[in-house]
Amino acid sequence: MSEPTGLDDLFSFEEEPPVRPGRARGGRLRWLFRLLLTAAGVTAVVLVGLRAVGLQLSIGIVVAGVLAVLTVRRVTAALAPPPPPRSGPRTPAGEEPGGYNWAARDALRAAINGWERPLEWSSGNQERFTERILPRLGELADERLRQRHGLTREADPTRARALLGDPLWSFLETPSRRPPSPRDLAAIVAELEKI
Repeated sequence: MSEPTGLDDLFSFEEEPPVRPGRARGGRLRWLFRLLLTAAGVTAVVLVGLRAVGLQLSIGIVVAGVLAVLTVRRVTAALAPPPPPRSGPRTPAGEEPGGYNWAARDALRAAINGWERPLEWSSGNQERFTERILPRLGELADERLRQRHGLTREADPTRARALLGDPLWSFLETPSRRPPSPRDLAAIVAELEKI
């Protein structure tokens, strides 16, 4: 069985680290080919430009100069520090700003809004509650049952009913005539946490 998972864990969000492009097979050969092709192109342009203004230089000197410039460019690009973050004011390293950025889109705010808006919208309307909130609560119950016990309400109704308990089972299966109060909803969520 897997570890116990709370509703907070189901709504948490962790950003995955950025994927660093690895060198494909033949990466150095490809890089060398591109370097030589670029050097040949730049050398040709420089020689044509020099001849256009009446100057002549040895091809070897021009090629050596172009290769030197391209190598210095590559080395400096590899040693350059990462670019500064684009959003928000700069804060010293290791410190976080004191306030919460309400304009930022984070997973916690999205999860809260995912429940807050439908709950508010259906607070006085049983039909809306039955259409919007009850299926979500049923999905949460099924997910908890699946994670902890390897079943869902549809797959094994008898065992699911025993695990959920009669009050939670009847709430999920037979909608009431009125939406539950915030206290009743908190009790339902507490029962879901106990699964």
